[in-house]
Amino acid sequence: MSEVEDRIIRVGRSPIHGQGVFAAVLIKAGTHIGSYDGAETDADGTHVLWVESDDDWRLIDGTGPLRWLNHSRRPNAAFDGPDLFALVDIDPGTEITFDYGPEWAEVD
Repeated sequence: MSEVEDRIIRVGRSPIHGQGVFAAVLIKAGTHIGSYDGAETDADGTHVLWVESDDDWRLIDGTGPLRWLNHSRRPNAAFDGPDLFALVDIDPGTEITFDYGPEWAEVD
């Protein structure tokens, strides 16, 4: 976990699914929450983030705390490349979520 991530997020039990990432402090809209750490891979998997890059896809097999992010159709964060930013103010204790994409449209 980076120094910034260590101060603003924590990983814990999620009511959505398994583990989750939670705000440890108030995170203001537009704040850089952290970067998705891990090695590039050619295979999809449970903790693989697909990042669009120059009309192609880069797959990152997550090893950092952001690998525990859960899906929501009403996310409070979004990725710009491998970097995660708050879409709205996120109160302490609130689970941080992002939209996994169209394949998850039917999942709340």
